[in-house]
Amino acid sequence: MSILQPVDWIVILGYFALIAGIVVWVAKKQKKTSDSYFLAGRELGWFVIGASIFASNIGSEHLVGLASSGATDGVAMAHYELHAWCLLVLAWVMVPFYMRSKVFTMPEFLERRFSPACRTFLSVISLVAYILTKIAVGIFAGGVVFAVLLPELNLWGMDSFWIGSLVVVVITGLYTIVGGMSAVAYTEAMQTIVLIIGSALVTLFGLQALGGWSELRSIVPSEMFNLWKPLVPAGLENTWAPVRDAHRMAWYFNDNYPWLGMLVCAPVIGLWYWCTDQYIVQRALTAPNETQARRGSITAAFFKLLPVFIFIIPGIICYALAVSGKIPYFNQLLIGPDGKILRDNAQQAFPLMVAHVLPVGVRGIVVAGLLAALMSSLAGAFNACATLFTIDFYGRLRRGASQERLVWMGRIATAVMVLIGICWIPVIRGGRGLYDYLQGMQSYLAPPIFVVFFLGVFIKRMNARGCLWALISGFTLGILRLAVDTPVKLIQGFQYPAGSFLWIVNHIFFQYYSMIILVVSAAVMVAVSHMSAEPDYAKIGGLTYATRSEKDKQATRASWSAIDVVLSIVVLALILAAYLYFVG
Repeated sequence: MSILQPVDWIVILGYFALIAGIVVWVAKKQKKTSDSYFLAGRELGWFVIGASIFASNIGSEHLVGLASSGATDGVAMAHYELHAWCLLVLAWVMVPFYMRSKVFTMPEFLERRFSPACRTFLSVISLVAYILTKIAVGIFAGGVVFAVLLPELNLWGMDSFWIGSLVVVVITGLYTIVGGMSAVAYTEAMQTIVLIIGSALVTLFGLQALGGWSELRSIVPSEMFNLWKPLVPAGLENTWAPVRDAHRMAWYFNDNYPWLGMLVCAPVIGLWYWCTDQYIVQRALTAPNETQARRGSITAAFFKLLPVFIFIIPGIICYALAVSGKIPYFNQLLIGPDGKILRDNAQQAFPLMVAHVLPVGVRGIVVAGLLAALMSSLAGAFNACATLFTIDFYGRLRRGASQERLVWMGRIATAVMVLIGICWIPVIRGGRGLYDYLQGMQSYLAPPIFVVFFLGVFIKRMNARGCLWALISGFTLGILRLAVDTPVKLIQGFQYPAGSFLWIVNHIFFQYYSMIILVVSAAVMVAVSHMSAEPDYAKIGGLTYATRSEKDKQATRASWSAIDVVLSIVVLALILAAYLYFVG
């Protein structure tokens, strides 16, 4: 039986009507060119860019996965969410290079800095990453939400999980295909407002049901509010242990997120995601100039500070309501016989809060926010995939293709990506949790991309051969880990022989494995670059710090003012304040 009442459905339908109106408006004014379809004609303002970046990031992995992580591990994952400073790196370090190059895609930038081969390889990596970390995750989370909100729904032999997954895909796919990047950006700006209001209401009504913030702190163990304890466990030697091993064949650590992994791995993932990923940077590329792109990125940094309070805290509240018995159904569903939370069921934490804590009417607003986040995340992935495939593959093979043909091929490519993503859902369902799955997947794919972009911008001596071999070596190590992990997740009870090579690969903590990929990729890029000829510095003018002209430097300096600096400092101060508060 549905927990949604008629008033809730009216609110939700009103939301969809608003989305449809925006899409129709955008479609009517949109030019039939690749620049208009993929980059909104490069004419979006800073607020729409900032809201679009935030809405693209805050998707299924937050509504389902991050709240689940809050219920199981407390504020540990807040380290990833407090990486708003990475958006400042995008604003001040990378935006000048991207805007100056006038590229459509990140692989295209890599071609200008290095070579066409590097562009092709990164395009392949990016498409694989979007399938595994964005499209499949978005579809999966849509199913989880529908399974909680409409548990009895059944159609043609499909349960509510699969019906919800497909509904989210179809609706999102339709408005993305029709409106392109303009529709994605404008709907995301509106969805950001709905999402923030809706999620904040979950936090407020959740605290009301529990008895207030002081009651939450008294019920929940202090370590769940301690950002530092998961990073510095008792016995410093334990935090260096790379392998989980019940038989003590290797060092062992007993906390989920060791300090060394967070110190090295988490920032690398953040900088890759916020500064080099097509999915995010494409929004900055829609700006008419460097000023709007930078301010949009700074605006997104402010928005990025919110998830700790509107997603992680509701997850912790859900756990508190369960262990305290204040909502008996939560206790039955989430707490096992041993008194510990059931990780698989914890993925329902946020939808459960929506279903059982919110009053009628308000529930409709929050469900609209849930759908907004699911759809905006998927829409961004769809458009990024279409852009990558069309510009980096089809457009290069068919140089004379018309603008309309390029747009059409992008739409076909998106449909194919969706089908592959649906096929990958069983792997996610077999994992430790949605957010853990996502962070693990990104940890294996991010390091080589981070290396080639940042070394490429800061060190002019890095050449095309070094870049290509860094991508190949890093990506090979990442795919090895995925190939080794997949049977363990798909086949119940499957394990490799203890102590074997595959067992060791499977048991290395994902952050430490990511650090191995990072070191190997960087070493390969530096070594191969210095063993081969120097790049033609004239051809990479303006693409590295050392090859900028005086005109480039002056243009960048003229693009920012004191207000941009002050707002960036405020973001850093707020991040520091959050770290100081969450000390247990």
